[in-house]
Amino acid sequence: MLDDYLIVHKSILPDFFEAVLKTRHLLESGKVTNISAAVKMAGISRSTYYKYKDWILEPSTISSGRKAVFSMILLHEPGILNKVLTDIAEGGASILTITQSLPINDKASVTLSLDIGAMNGNPEALIKKISMRQGVENARIIAIE
Repeated sequence: MLDDYLIVHKSILPDFFEAVLKTRHLLESGKVTNISAAVKMAGISRSTYYKYKDWILEPSTISSGRKAVFSMILLHEPGILNKVLTDIAEGGASILTITQSLPINDKASVTLSLDIGAMNGNPEALIKKISMRQGVENARIIAIE
C-alpha cells in the first residue's frame, strides 16, 4: 500500500491539503462534533474535505496504530480459520475482533478487524496470501485506516 504514496514537503502543496488535516484533527479531538463546523473552522468546503480526507495522511498515522477490516467466506471445515489466523500472525498484524456468521450451505462469512501498524509487508499482499488458501473465498479488504 505504501508503494502508492509519495512523501513531499507540505510547503509545495496547496493550502487546502493542510486544511483537510486540520478538519480531521478537529473531528477526531472532539472539539467540533460535525463536519460542517469543522470545515468552516478550517476554511475549506465540505466537498474538498470529502474528496481528499482518505488520501492525505501524516507520517505518524501511516506508521503506527493503523487498522484494517478484512472480509471473507470460509468453508465450514476444521482448521481453515486457524490457517487464516496463522497467516495474519505471521504477517505481523494483530487481530482486534473476529465476527463469524453461522454456516449456511457449509460456508460462513468472517469479518476480521486488524491492527496492521507493525506488519512486515502490506495488507494487499496478506489478503492475496489468504485468498490463495483452500477453503477461502471472496477474501477482500473492506477498509484501511
